[in-house]
Amino acid sequence: MDVMLRNQLNNTLAETSFSFGKLYRGKVRDNYTINGRRIIICTDRLSAFDKIICTIPFKGQVLNQLAAFWFNETRRIAKNHLIEMPDANAIIAKECKPIPIEMIVRRYITGVTKTSLWFNYSKGERKFFSAVLPNNLKKDQKLGEPIITPTTKMEKHDRNLSRNEIEKFVPVDIFRQMEETSFRLFEFGSGLAESRGLILVDTKYEFGLCDGELTLIDEMHTPDSSRFWFANTYEKLFSQGQPQRELDKEYVRRWLASKGFLGEGPVPAVPEDVRIEAAKRYIEAFEILTDKKFEPDTRDASKRIEKNLMKKGYIE
Repeated sequence: MDVMLRNQLNNTLAETSFSFGKLYRGKVRDNYTINGRRIIICTDRLSAFDKIICTIPFKGQVLNQLAAFWFNETRRIAKNHLIEMPDANAIIAKECKPIPIEMIVRRYITGVTKTSLWFNYSKGERKFFSAVLPNNLKKDQKLGEPIITPTTKMEKHDRNLSRNEIEKFVPVDIFRQMEETSFRLFEFGSGLAESRGLILVDTKYEFGLCDGELTLIDEMHTPDSSRFWFANTYEKLFSQGQPQRELDKEYVRRWLASKGFLGEGPVPAVPEDVRIEAAKRYIEAFEILTDKKFEPDTRDASKRIEKNLMKKGYIE
């Protein structure tokens, strides 16, 4: 696999520039609105600390297919925007009005970003939205129960929100639905991950309104939006104060932090070996969670995506 990934380093999908629809480029996904639907292209870009860091081989294919897997698995819990996946890097989605809040559900206290639980707890913070955490917690410790810590979504930098601020972003009754749905999705995701030998540490959910109904959008339970640890080594590593074995982009975040980068100043150049290791972790997460072998498509991504969209009749 290392050879295949190394050969793909210069063949990643950094961005798209199709001529159809109206383009909105997010941190990772390129969104094209056309005929009342949204064509979402998942690129190989990796973001961390609110910056685009580099590209990771096959990352877009992994995230797109894994998100589609979870959307299909959770339809009985929440409506979502997925209509179809016509390509390994693309989905067709309902056009929804995004709610500018990320719902972050946390079961363990960890993280290195400025919005993470451990980063703020270690600086003395104890109140996190509706939860008040006790003193003397250790990094990576399991909380008594999952908590929600919403953050802003469309501001320049994500920031934690207080309950008093919620009404500025969304009606209270809609937010209550978001809370309830987030906890139910997290419970389901945790159960499936546990059955595969993984711990769903924390995750984020994004919602929109589609025809007035609360709808899950963007992605869910991927190595970009979630932390996953191996369950069989958690207790031993925690008792020793050692980092957990992880299958998510925290690996790259920690590498960046080790270079002194937490979002300010120039982004360090990420070595090939770090990009390859990140790709391997993304692929392993996909294979464990879906119980399927990842089948990479090495063809020119832009040409392949356009061809598949034309074949399905979404573009001419």
